[in-house]
Amino acid sequence: MLLVTYNQQQQIGDAIKGALAQTYEPLEIIISDDASSDATFAAIQAAVAGYEGPHQVVVRRNAVNQGISAHLSQLAQMARGELLFVAAGDDISAPNRCERVVDFWLAHDRRPDLIATDLADMDEAGNVHERMSPTELDRYRSFDDWLKERPWLVGAAHTWSRRLFERFGPMLPGTMAEDQIMVLRAILSGGALSLREPLVRYRRGGLSGKRRYKSVAELVGRMRQSNLYGLGELAQLQRDAEVAGVGERMRVAMAPKLAREQFIRAMFEAGSLAERVGLVMRSAGVKLGLRIRMFLYVSCPAVYAPGLWVKWTLRKRRG
Repeated sequence: MLLVTYNQQQQIGDAIKGALAQTYEPLEIIISDDASSDATFAAIQAAVAGYEGPHQVVVRRNAVNQGISAHLSQLAQMARGELLFVAAGDDISAPNRCERVVDFWLAHDRRPDLIATDLADMDEAGNVHERMSPTELDRYRSFDDWLKERPWLVGAAHTWSRRLFERFGPMLPGTMAEDQIMVLRAILSGGALSLREPLVRYRRGGLSGKRRYKSVAELVGRMRQSNLYGLGELAQLQRDAEVAGVGERMRVAMAPKLAREQFIRAMFEAGSLAERVGLVMRSAGVKLGLRIRMFLYVSCPAVYAPGLWVKWTLRKRRG
């Protein structure tokens, strides 16, 4: 089990309790802090102090923040098991999560390279609400199925086979959507399946929750970060497709998205108003609405300030 955490000092104790309570043996649990700026690592040490149970527990932290993809790739190389369970520092795994997934994997002759379970929606106070059922992965039997419709996923309830890293290698640094990357790898290999049991309590409002912006500067900063993540994901998908022998098909399929992300990056990097106007005029492969919005965000951000202020005020009052 790869339990990754970052700035989650209030929630990491519950996540660790869920990991230590696993009924499956033998189990190696790697608890890794990605250079948190708060007291997360101290909370980890307190949560495992005195543990004398059956599981092998490894506690570590990164000297510098690596981000989700590089962090998980590093732990995957450290781990020794055939199956790698992803666990987030603000979620809670059911005690029988590992046991049920291993049984499911063995029942399918160890063939699947990724198993996704359902989740239970949990609020910030720990109260459990409705069941969350991501896209059924059993119907994704080929690259064509993935190209038709990319699935809705929650990577915090995924289990990977070691084979995926042996074939495709570590994920490139700078990618955030590791769930999409690993599912595609599985589809291109031994397959991805869904286990329809809510084996993870998924905390809403965590690091992956929807962002609320107080200012245009904050929103634009997030847009720049998302652009870097988008370009990183595209590079990773293309590299994995090359390994699987479908590189040209991936290049054609992702061309519109790549053009969009490259336009956004170029708009942010443009040094003058004339350069930005030129980008708007000559980027015919990108939708006009996006070109205009990005031009305004970069050149005239004040246009959006009143609207953001109204939204923030209304949300604050409702909260």
